[in-house]
Amino acid sequence: MNILESLKDKLLVADGAFGTCYVGMYGEQGTVAPELANMRHPERVLEIHKEYVKAGAGLIRTNTFAANTASLDADTDYVISNVRAAVKLAKQAADGEAGTDHKKVYIAGDIGPIPADAGLTLNERVSQYKLLGEAMQDMGVDIIWFETFPEFDVLEPVVKHLKARKNTPVMVSFCVNQFGYSNCGFSARALLSQVAGNQDVDCVGFNCGVGPYHMLQLLKKLDIDCGKPVSVMPNAGYPKFTQSRLVFNDNKEGFIDKIQDIAALGADIIGGCCGTNPEYIHQIMERVKTGDIAKAAKVHVEKVQADSAVKDNFLKGRLERGGVATKNADGHKHKLIAVELAPPVDVNDQKLLDAAHILKQSHVDVVTFPDSPSGRTRADSILMAEKVHKETGLRVMPHLCCRDKNAIAIRGSVLGAQLNGIKDFLVITGDPVPVMFRQTTRSVFNFDSVGMMKLLQSMNEEVFSGDKITYGGAINQNRLNTKFEIDRIKRKMEAGAEFFLTQPVFSREQAQILRDMKAETGATILVGIMPLVSRRNALFMKNEMAGIEIPDEIIERYSENATRQEGEECGIQIARDILEYTSDFADGYYFSFPFNRVHMLAHIVD
Repeated sequence: MNILESLKDKLLVADGAFGTCYVGMYGEQGTVAPELANMRHPERVLEIHKEYVKAGAGLIRTNTFAANTASLDADTDYVISNVRAAVKLAKQAADGEAGTDHKKVYIAGDIGPIPADAGLTLNERVSQYKLLGEAMQDMGVDIIWFETFPEFDVLEPVVKHLKARKNTPVMVSFCVNQFGYSNCGFSARALLSQVAGNQDVDCVGFNCGVGPYHMLQLLKKLDIDCGKPVSVMPNAGYPKFTQSRLVFNDNKEGFIDKIQDIAALGADIIGGCCGTNPEYIHQIMERVKTGDIAKAAKVHVEKVQADSAVKDNFLKGRLERGGVATKNADGHKHKLIAVELAPPVDVNDQKLLDAAHILKQSHVDVVTFPDSPSGRTRADSILMAEKVHKETGLRVMPHLCCRDKNAIAIRGSVLGAQLNGIKDFLVITGDPVPVMFRQTTRSVFNFDSVGMMKLLQSMNEEVFSGDKITYGGAINQNRLNTKFEIDRIKRKMEAGAEFFLTQPVFSREQAQILRDMKAETGATILVGIMPLVSRRNALFMKNEMAGIEIPDEIIERYSENATRQEGEECGIQIARDILEYTSDFADGYYFSFPFNRVHMLAHIVD
């Protein structure tokens, strides 16, 4: 009987922590990390596994939680050898101890998250997770257990690959705090829902992060009746930092009581995480034998439907009233007009405020503020947007990028913005930090723009009930791989993106690409228009700004010796041409004026 068949009618008791147990037994005598012990001190690893099996555990996890190149400071070959040694030791313990009472002990190949500060790209992490999983599959583990993860996106291509390679069961277990959020800002409810809908994941769970009391309170609010087996592995409690290491108090009695309540909610796999040891598992098994802890039907929790009403959310309201196109007092069709104002690089914001007042007289729909574009510091986009809104009354939309902030900071920024009446955002991944600054400044990139949209989507469901925020994304029609960009648009729409702002359009060919993208995705598109003001300006944008494609024929329309007025008139005429050949599909326009020359807008649009 494989593990999934067993879980249909049986409560499975897993082991407890390995790492903290190892440190407690050998930490004072040696400096060998638990995972390195697989090859340096295999007798220690074997002894801990045996103690858990003797205690009654029906599932033990391999000593491989941190078996990756970053944590072990080793190459891939060494890590894979380490993983193979770990699986052999777990199997040896299970076979040797289980043979006395003919009890089946399952082996879980344990994979923990690669540290975020390891310097690995997303693709590098995905590739390493795949290699670790493949090694475990080839060694014949009963289930691959991705443990203590703060998000699922990085694992989605991994589990898809592993399930296509071999049909080894896969479990994904998340780590959240006592408030129900992971380090990446995703709620337990959102993570559970995301994995429950993924056909490549067989089991889902929560471990670490919290003690048994908070884990129980969290589960009571969730619908763990998700159609898949659920594992629950809380810490013994909360640690104290003493003598240069974390120490957990002995909390067996309280832990076992709460595990009993957790099992009553319908958990399929129970056990322990940090601070637990074989004695904890033994005590659980004693209550299993008396029937106090037993397999229970899952408790179904109805999700409270959030109020979907939108309070004073201009962009959302316009989009829900049949798109951004409406009619003005004269009966003419009006398309939403967004204008970008770049925050200053210093504390002098007078030019920006002057431009904002001009835009107020031009009746633009929304003013946007980039978030330190090109990776060079400018005034904070949200704070700048708030000041402009207070001084002019204009609708404002700051850009949010994930280059400089982790999920905690982004959530905090969005909460603060909403409290100040800012409810519209443009969500982008963000330009990388320039090479010359990388010795002193490091990017964060906790996730990309799609991941950040999923975070905001979760906040809309759980935090902004009845007063949701609206957010959109960016489109780069100049990518060589247009299929990749179309797939990104679809993923962003699934993550809640309501509209898209494009890179500046300078040719009919670029416009056609956007026309095709709209036809395939149904996206609401605000076409980017950048009225260049001189030949020099055009050459700079063409040669120095990534993502912007300016044909030579556009540059040739600017005279080398043109006056300022002549340069602006040329830019105005080019912008009018773009308006004309994009009007059939554009839902609105997104203007970016070099040097904040917003007075040109009145000469471009009626």
